[in-house]
Amino acid sequence: MQEPAGPQLPKTPIDAILRLEQLDDLLYRSIPQPGAGRRMFGGQVAGQAVMAAGLTVPADRVIHSAHAHFLLPGDATIPVLFHVDAVRDGGSFTTRRVEAVQHGQVILHLTASFQKEEAGFEHQVATPNVPGPDDLPTPEVQFRDDPESLRWHATLTGKSPIEFRFPDTPTRVLAARGIAGPPRQSAWTRSTAPLPDDRLHQAAALTYLSDILLLSTALAPHRVVIQDPDLQFATLDHTIWFHSPCRADEWLLHDQESHWAGAGRAVCRGSFFDQSGRLVATTMQEGLLRMRSPQQ
Repeated sequence: MQEPAGPQLPKTPIDAILRLEQLDDLLYRSIPQPGAGRRMFGGQVAGQAVMAAGLTVPADRVIHSAHAHFLLPGDATIPVLFHVDAVRDGGSFTTRRVEAVQHGQVILHLTASFQKEEAGFEHQVATPNVPGPDDLPTPEVQFRDDPESLRWHATLTGKSPIEFRFPDTPTRVLAARGIAGPPRQSAWTRSTAPLPDDRLHQAAALTYLSDILLLSTALAPHRVVIQDPDLQFATLDHTIWFHSPCRADEWLLHDQESHWAGAGRAVCRGSFFDQSGRLVATTMQEGLLRMRSPQQ
């Protein structure tokens, strides 16, 4: 969907954004946050849906995948109802289906799968060779001579306490400078506010973080910024696979690439690594990228 709304103080912790009220055994309701913008950030409703699904699952099972389809824009000023369908409780895996509803319409459909922990074969891709977050400047320092990029960063972090460090110049900043680049970028990111220790909260928060920046990777070769008034830009579907325990309130590297765009759509892929180099999650996203009028 859209990037988070513009900066407003005080910032709302991600934990508060993800908090749900239980109305029935399989029915939950979100709690709108004061000062929220009108249009709901896609990662927010997806993260809340992960929370709703996980709250209905036995404690010995942890989420390993979530597949979301964004159907309608969400309204951040009113609650969302989350209807959970207990699809299956098997010997090793548990499946839940969640419908997020506003104004009597489904705005998001999510399927989540949970698994009993077990040992298995292990391998992973190589860790990207980039500086660690503590060796990088803050965006305020990195973009201190670029007021437009500073405004973009303030909008990106929005109302929530999210922090970034950029090993390379973000694709959006390059596009704003009229520079085309390859469709890939990376960013260290984390929640600056502490999160609960349990793995469900951490997974829901990672789902929230995973929807930020990813689709914009596809714009790099085309020198187009998300804020272009002629651009239609929205997430259609989003998937995240959780590989290993991690904390979304500690630095994670989201390494991103777009390997295809066409027909008004683009597909992007991301890999989350912790600071030890462990691959903790993989993301895939397909989004709408359509110009309302021909580019000049």
